[in-house]
Amino acid sequence: MKIRIVTEHGELAAEIDNSKSSKNPKTAKAIIAALPIIAEANRWGDEVYFDIPVKIGKENTQSDMEIGDIAYWPPGPGFCIFFGPTPVSKNSKPRIASPGNVFGRITTPTDFINILKQVKDGEDIRVERG
Repeated sequence: MKIRIVTEHGELAAEIDNSKSSKNPKTAKAIIAALPIIAEANRWGDEVYFDIPVKIGKENTQSDMEIGDIAYWPPGPGFCIFFGPTPVSKNSKPRIASPGNVFGRITTPTDFINILKQVKDGEDIRVERG
């Protein structure tokens, strides 16, 4: 399912994997059901994250992420967008604070990293069907 992530600095296209072969189908369905989401963004290294009104447990969790991955962080509960290393990264790849459920990916063909680098703590961010 296609979604849009709207920041004060630009808009990103993304996709939630809610297919039958999805690695995390329960997470994907719960996120889709919660849309639209409007929240205050936070930064943690090269990660933008924000609290969301979704409560779901761990589902095929992982710690190491790829640039462009979107994950659900159960302890938050949080929506996390990765675009580079975080404070717990072991190299130049993103790493989540504790294992999370990857459920989507940024699909914007433009340089989404520059948009996300401009996001500051406390700025509004919106996720909607798109």
